[in-house]
Amino acid sequence: MMVLGSASQASAATSYPTAPGYQVNVRSGPGTNYTIVRILPQGSQIRINCQTSGTTETGPYGTSNIWDNIGNGQYVSDAYVHTGSDGYVAQRCA
Repeated sequence: MMVLGSASQASAATSYPTAPGYQVNVRSGPGTNYTIVRILPQGSQIRINCQTSGTTETGPYGTSNIWDNIGNGQYVSDAYVHTGSDGYVAQRCA
């Protein structure tokens, strides 16, 4: 049973790469109308806490209105994150 618990914890801590060659804006909310709080350097890996809908953004991984929460008051457009899916890969933000 310990192995199964470890596997669950490992999948919860999955990190995803941002699009190669891009510095990705981190915004205070799920949309381009929110202020930029920092910029992720090229080649960053992020952990997605939860996902929510926001403004639609077009990036290297398509057009999406999904925004990834990577920290308290920190969101990045899913169009710049390689999750391997066009849909939600994490729980929805409350």
